[in-house]
Amino acid sequence: MSQGVKIATGIVPLERSRLPIDPGVNIGHVHLKTADIDRVHHFYVEVLGFDVVWRQPTALFISSGGYHHHLGFNTWESKGGKPPPPGTTGLYHVAIRYPTRAALGDAFRRLLAADWPLDGYNDHGTHEALYLRDPDGNGLELCWDRSEDQWPRDDEGRLSFANRRLDLEGLLKEGA
Repeated sequence: MSQGVKIATGIVPLERSRLPIDPGVNIGHVHLKTADIDRVHHFYVEVLGFDVVWRQPTALFISSGGYHHHLGFNTWESKGGKPPPPGTTGLYHVAIRYPTRAALGDAFRRLLAADWPLDGYNDHGTHEALYLRDPDGNGLELCWDRSEDQWPRDDEGRLSFANRRLDLEGLLKEGA
């Protein structure tokens, strides 16, 4: 390992890369194709509550907390298009991570108020998650992470994900 490359704390990986990436790397934003800018604007801004940081007739960039953009959408190759059919490759879902359980509860409240359907929900031990589709059929995971010291691990420090039923009533109460 070269000088200056830090080993991230946290979980013990199942497999380490021979040439590891800098542990400070993270996902900055996701840019998606959409069939309809107005439709995604309504969902992401009016329902979920993101801020618009830039918009033109064929593109929309949104964020929270003043970041330049967390999500981008465009119709450059997809205006009026349809989602990819099942059985094809592509994006499974984008995880939108909320800072607290109460903030995720607020997102759940917003979805209920908009009568937006969920595909599922789960308590993974590491995090709690709501699963749904955006207006273009893209998978979304709305989630919040527990602190690392609460993550379920095996004796070797590797994650041992749980699949527990998420307490939706408690989540909703916390987000009120």
